[in-house]
Amino acid sequence: MNNKRHKHGGDIYSEACTLDYSANINPLGPPSSVIEAVYRSMEQIVNYPDVQCRKLCHAIAEHEYVKEEQVICTNGASELLYAFAAALKPKKALLLEPGFAEYEAALSAVGCEIFYYPLGEEKGYALDLAYLEALSDDLDMIILCNPNNPTGVLIQQPLLVRIAEKCEKYGIHFLLDECFHEFLMAPDSYSMRTFLERFPHLFLVDAFTKIYAIPGLRLGYGLSADADLLEKIRNVIQPWSVSIPAQEAGIAALSEDTYVHNTRWLIREERKYLARALHLLEMETFDSQANYLFFKGPEDLEEQCQKRGLLIRDCSNYRGLSKGYFRIAVRTREENDQLIKIFQDIIREKQKESGAIYGWRK
Repeated sequence: MNNKRHKHGGDIYSEACTLDYSANINPLGPPSSVIEAVYRSMEQIVNYPDVQCRKLCHAIAEHEYVKEEQVICTNGASELLYAFAAALKPKKALLLEPGFAEYEAALSAVGCEIFYYPLGEEKGYALDLAYLEALSDDLDMIILCNPNNPTGVLIQQPLLVRIAEKCEKYGIHFLLDECFHEFLMAPDSYSMRTFLERFPHLFLVDAFTKIYAIPGLRLGYGLSADADLLEKIRNVIQPWSVSIPAQEAGIAALSEDTYVHNTRWLIREERKYLARALHLLEMETFDSQANYLFFKGPEDLEEQCQKRGLLIRDCSNYRGLSKGYFRIAVRTREENDQLIKIFQDIIREKQKESGAIYGWRK
């Protein structure tokens, strides 16, 4: 069976690999305290999970400096995307191009008409003030991701505030995906959580998946000051969707300040290291600030990498992109050196085939 709708990074079940750069997961792996919390929770699995995730919601509220009643927990951020769409049933929505495919899938599932705002390569895929002109009173919903997926390009907070202001004016629900913001060196400078009460139409999505390296546990959460909206979302989510091990893992993870601090420094240095290496191979990179790099390379790079046991993310199935666009995770120096060597071998072979002296371009 080949389900193309769920093509994503980290699909180690379809492709054999020794090095996975297709999934943007913290290269440090789960904190030991999280693993221990999961082990301890095994004694509790004879019980149903707390359907309200009360202890976890309390821990998230303290971590995010929001009110406990403004938090909702789900079985990964993806469940929240689908529940958000199911609760509101928007008729018309605006998405970025390129952007995460699950936004489109969630909206399509409820029959929403989707329009797309193209991010131009000539502008480095950065969102600018022109986006404000695309917001009109006939829109029901917009979705943004900061940093964006797959480009990793940041949206500045002042622009996000202006977008939120216009959404309030026109009654547009504004879902902002912040699942990668913990990898930023100064995440508070970009997060919109302090604006929740000012903008009731603003809904934030976050997850433990990437920063704490626990995609297999499925744990996400949303933040909103709109109590009625949160109740609508709860009504469309199946009960007990967040398991006891996931809840305990989340509570433990939120105390890992040193781990997150170390992660940010590692990602910043290794992202620069990888960007320099790709530049020397004449591959064009963009201004990613996340734990992944978006770049242009030979069109068959993914296939050539697979032959060598390396998985990278071919981004040609993202709307607005074509063959030759890729995304790689940022991992440890040892792993990054392995990736660079594989890239060098591929480019060297292409040079021999084409007779070129430098780079991969003919």
